[in-house]
Amino acid sequence: MLLPAGTPIIHSLPVELIRDNFMAHYAKVVNGIVETVIVAEAEFFDTFVDDSPGEWVQTSYNTSRGQHALGGTPLRKNYAGIGFHYDGVGFYEPQPFPSWTLNSTTYRWEPPVAFPNDGKFYDWNETDKKWDEVSQTKDQ
Repeated sequence: MLLPAGTPIIHSLPVELIRDNFMAHYAKVVNGIVETVIVAEAEFFDTFVDDSPGEWVQTSYNTSRGQHALGGTPLRKNYAGIGFHYDGVGFYEPQPFPSWTLNSTTYRWEPPVAFPNDGKFYDWNETDKKWDEVSQTKDQ
């Protein structure tokens, strides 16, 4: 493909190809739970007919913990995964333990006691609400 002189190039591709062939990720959300995630051109939803319950919500694999990895605008707190929850603001994983709370900024679950930062391995003990050291090394 021969481009006119001065055509802007991004990531070795002409801007026209990126813009005209824009692909994005969309999550199918039913009753607040992600059932599937697809990649599609934005125009796909202009003609796509989906009679099944739920809604399609755009998600970005560049978004995690409410931050965009490339410095752009974060989209819906986290990239959606099958089984994740969606509350109209952001995507988040199912609650791992009843004592953990959802951080309203990162949309990640946080334990009531911070994970030890000593290089050892731990498992969460929900009964005692603490981290139990497990006997293994980083090489295992």
